[in-house]
Amino acid sequence: MSTGVDIAVNGDVATLTLNRPEKRNSVTHDMWRAIGDSVEALAKNSNVRVLIVRGEGHHFCAGADIGGLSDGVEGDYAQDNWRAEEQLTNFPAPTIAVVRGNCIGGGVSIALTCDIRIADTTATFGITPAKLGIVYPSNSLERAVRELGASNAKRLIFTGDIVDAEAACNSGLVHEVHAPDALDKAVDTVVATLLSRSSLTQTATKAMISEITASGSVSEATRSRWAPVPKSSGELDEGIAAFKEKRTPTFPWRRR
Repeated sequence: MSTGVDIAVNGDVATLTLNRPEKRNSVTHDMWRAIGDSVEALAKNSNVRVLIVRGEGHHFCAGADIGGLSDGVEGDYAQDNWRAEEQLTNFPAPTIAVVRGNCIGGGVSIALTCDIRIADTTATFGITPAKLGIVYPSNSLERAVRELGASNAKRLIFTGDIVDAEAACNSGLVHEVHAPDALDKAVDTVVATLLSRSSLTQTATKAMISEITASGSVSEATRSRWAPVPKSSGELDEGIAAFKEKRTPTFPWRRR
């Protein structure tokens, strides 16, 4: 029986697809649970260097399934929702949200967990708890403020307004906007670039940025953990050799 969440791994790239197109990929409780479980498992796969998150069909995600909210958003539902978003946020490798059509409510929450957000011109965005009388989960709110700034976050959440892809790009909600027929090629280009670069740099930088956003600085333990790795792993030697030889580097480091 389908959970509404599909996982595919192709070499270094994993794709998580929200697969409930008849409901514009709105997320059920079971889907939140499946997202958390799936991403936790992918994080343990050291071969995965990029995780793509997308929706099946014409929409990314129309938000949480309203039918599952009538009993409130506390208890197990809140815990599974929270865990899913935290697993995505803390995924050790770069993550990319690919957005077409609706990206509303919980859809924005999912997109904001991703490091890079790429949309096409059909995309529409809204953070809509004020339309339902819901208090936005604090972890989702923290991400919205970090990514959009306090002023933009308040404007979107207070009003619940739906904005187009251009406005979303101007606010920092997405990084790139492309024509619908150019979206997949743009994503492929970003993925290829990420795979050609040092996974060590990406993984260490992501870990350190997470600490900076949480506490304002990188801990001594984290600095000490990563400082010797470029040399001990052979990553730095390969980077320097490739630069001198004017070739593409083949970086050896893989996360464990």
